[in-house]
Amino acid sequence: MTPGEPVSLTPADALYPARLRECLGANSPGQLSAFGNLDLLTQPKTALFSSARCPGDAFLRACDQAAQWRDAGRCVVSGFHSPVEKECLRILLRGSQPIIICPARSRETFRLPVEWKEPLAQNRLLLFSGFNATHRRATTALAERRNNLVAALADEAVIIHATPGGHVAQLSEQLSQWGVPVIRVVRA
Repeated sequence: MTPGEPVSLTPADALYPARLRECLGANSPGQLSAFGNLDLLTQPKTALFSSARCPGDAFLRACDQAAQWRDAGRCVVSGFHSPVEKECLRILLRGSQPIIICPARSRETFRLPVEWKEPLAQNRLLLFSGFNATHRRATTALAERRNNLVAALADEAVIIHATPGGHVAQLSEQLSQWGVPVIRVVRA
């Protein structure tokens, strides 16, 4: 499916990812908003997560990993919100591989950054949100829900850094329960 107009999906739609219902159950979004290439949802996906505070060695390894994904053509899905995730996105945008970006707020109020326009035109970008128009700003609670959505979409997950006891550490446990392989770049 080529990018054009934004698309809304409900659980009754054929394009709604079944994995969301399987993993999230009653907590799966009642409506999804997508802009870009929906076919990216059918590709094997690596989820990227990192706590906001990340040690320098983990940050550097994350950049190396992002370059490897870029060169290998791996589809990466993330909120790309923490500083290390943002840097990984900058690296990925310079490649030709697919990227799925899941903001922790409504897609309707999202202003598309200039550097995303070319990947969108190249049919290798999907902006994917589980939030409606009332969710205009990212919050901690919305970020948690977004991370669960990203995790449920993933075939594997890479955790750059998880603050002990933090949200990403808890998400790591959830991923394991769902049977999603978790790779840690730096051990805590």
